[in-house]
Amino acid sequence: MTFDEVGLSEELLKAVTAAGYSEPTPIQAQAIPSVLSMRDVTGIAQTGTGKTAAFVLPMIDRLAQGRSKARMPRSLVIAPTRELAAQVAENFEKYGVNHKLTMALLIGGVSFGDQDKLLMQGVDVLIATPGRLIDQFERGKLLLTGVEMLVIDEADRMLDMGFIPDIEKICKLLPPRRQTLLFSATMPPEIARLAAQFQNDPKRIEVSRPAQTADTITQYKIPLKSNDHKARRTAIRRVIESRDVTNGIVFCNRKSEVDIVAKSLTKHGHDAAPIHGDLPQAYRTQTLDKFRNGELKLLVASDVAARGLDIPAVGHVFNYSPPPNSDDYVHRIGRTGRAGRTGESFTLVCPEDEKLWDAVVKRVQKSVEDFMPEGLAEELEALPSDGGRSSRSRGRRNDRNDRSERSERSDRTEKSAARESSNDKEKKQSRGSKKSRGDSELLPPAPAGPVVGLGDHVPAFLQRPI
Repeated sequence: MTFDEVGLSEELLKAVTAAGYSEPTPIQAQAIPSVLSMRDVTGIAQTGTGKTAAFVLPMIDRLAQGRSKARMPRSLVIAPTRELAAQVAENFEKYGVNHKLTMALLIGGVSFGDQDKLLMQGVDVLIATPGRLIDQFERGKLLLTGVEMLVIDEADRMLDMGFIPDIEKICKLLPPRRQTLLFSATMPPEIARLAAQFQNDPKRIEVSRPAQTADTITQYKIPLKSNDHKARRTAIRRVIESRDVTNGIVFCNRKSEVDIVAKSLTKHGHDAAPIHGDLPQAYRTQTLDKFRNGELKLLVASDVAARGLDIPAVGHVFNYSPPPNSDDYVHRIGRTGRAGRTGESFTLVCPEDEKLWDAVVKRVQKSVEDFMPEGLAEELEALPSDGGRSSRSRGRRNDRNDRSERSERSDRTEKSAARESSNDKEKKQSRGSKKSRGDSELLPPAPAGPVVGLGDHVPAFLQRPI
């Protein structure tokens, strides 16, 4: 099948050809005709299969007719991260080159001024992260009653990772008669049931088994004997050095780990830079641009870079540890092996990670072979340990310390209370003894003779006749 057969307009076909594409991917071939027919669609396909174009192309075709109004976008695309939203915007610019459609990108970390100006001029396509979208609506800069199409990109992440209240709030602001599209690499049954409330009789398009990883990716596991962080950092460096890495992404579960691992790699001569949600947007954009352009070899990232980012030439993915959610593993390693290219993924696994790793293996339904760079096992054995204490054992030790401190504070409080109680008794006894000596020692002397209310002086206002 070619793009000529999916029902796109001539102007759009020219843009697709100019972008270098001639045949649609399976998700595009099935989703584009359904979107053009104005049906709700739930699209499930593994990463790197062109899901973004599957909704961008028909959306441009549908928006070609009509015009936008001030503060009232005609279509809305919601993305979980700033980077993914920016990538969707790039797709609209690339494929909409022959159309006079206007677009606004609402993401955090960018000043409101430029966004306000675009919204007041009126936009056909509004691409936003949930937080900034709600901010602009509450500021009165945006009306959503004119939205004809809603796209929730990376739907499982949007619904499963804390965006449920925001998505529900946004959907209540939209007109009930609209087209709703959901696209994701994974769609667990419980998330599918939750997503069903936003759609009306959706067509489910599933071109691959949920959570299936691309066959072009060779996966490896690096077994570690302990959760020693020095050993982890050493292992990740040795694995990187053992492969011919042109560029790669190192994924960490925590933002603090991202900074530490990036600093460690840089210290040992690797070209690496961190990216996570706490960094300024300008820095994140600059770092991603350098990585895309080949100016940066290693990107150390949290899961902010795991979803939907289209960086086709990534050759390797390294997991500092298995992700807490097995679906995230699919998205992480999906950054490599894209568009038919081959790629490799490596995951460090210590005994404490076995439950997480078992969930990953169960999810991908593949056996992952062990990998150990030459000399790494001996180096790890000789490496000075951090005491053999994992973060969990340190947490337990901290809990014990906390309990000990609380116990000591409790003892000190009880002793202090006992001393205060003793002092109170002494004070009460002292006051009782003073009272027993007579009130004359404690109170002023009583006046002699009868007491007159105001004395000899009566204010003039009291002497007025009523």
